[in-house]
Amino acid sequence: MKVVSKRTGLSPHVIRIWERRYGAIQPERSGTNRRLYSESEVQRLELLRKATKAGHAISQAAKLSTPKLRELLVDGSGNAAADMRGIADPDLAAECLTAVRQLDALELDAALERGLIQLGQMGFLSRLVAPLSRQVGELWQKGELTAAHEHFLSAALRTLLGQSIRQFTKSETAPGILVATLAGQLHELGAVMVAAAASNLGWRVTYLGTSLPAAEIAGAAIQNKVQAVALSLVYPDDDHGLPAELSNLRRYLPAEVKILAGGRAATAYFDALNSIGAIRVGDLDELANVLEGLRRRSL
Repeated sequence: MKVVSKRTGLSPHVIRIWERRYGAIQPERSGTNRRLYSESEVQRLELLRKATKAGHAISQAAKLSTPKLRELLVDGSGNAAADMRGIADPDLAAECLTAVRQLDALELDAALERGLIQLGQMGFLSRLVAPLSRQVGELWQKGELTAAHEHFLSAALRTLLGQSIRQFTKSETAPGILVATLAGQLHELGAVMVAAAASNLGWRVTYLGTSLPAAEIAGAAIQNKVQAVALSLVYPDDDHGLPAELSNLRRYLPAEVKILAGGRAATAYFDALNSIGAIRVGDLDELANVLEGLRRRSL
């Protein structure tokens, strides 16, 4: 199991879940009941990991033969790929929103975990968490939900995604990224999503949380030798002190460290972000493209 985990980048826990729940592989057993994996099964797990990273649901991908999995990963227009790239189950999203409204932690945790298993990490983030967080944010702005509801969802996702980040083993040579929000930016959900997505894409993540001065963010980035700092800008969108903090962050960081910024409030700070050469990121798909470009340039 240790060797297979290292080869595939999947944790032993995930491998066992995929085996038991979805029949993704059927390893033989030794006389002492230890799993014995063939080379073809290891390759299949590698393909399944790539499929889930691309946003395909493990529940569907596991049903495909290995040749079909290969076709799925190279054919962006195939029927199998299209079927699994649909939006998340609206019933599941409604279940999550109901749990948030009722502040029901057990129901919310159970629904989110089902979504993570069904959709895979990137699909879970882009097809369930992102639209759910937007809806909660809009309801909060309309006064239909309170800040407590948004913090409740953030806390649940922080716990779940913190656990899922450890699904994928990281090389010591993996590129590093620091994720945080600057002082005055108190909403955490966007930062949590970016941290989880970056980890899933093979980056070594340092997550600091919310509302930190530029000097502390820069100090942590330098200490951990990261290649990029990602900032979530969600609320407020009229903080007159934020442009100065952005300028300070750019001044404190080494020139080669890139600054990425996204979130609902990012547009309001366009001039300040442009002045420091920040890379604006619109959504998780764009984040994946930006991180891939930065990785290639660092090789």
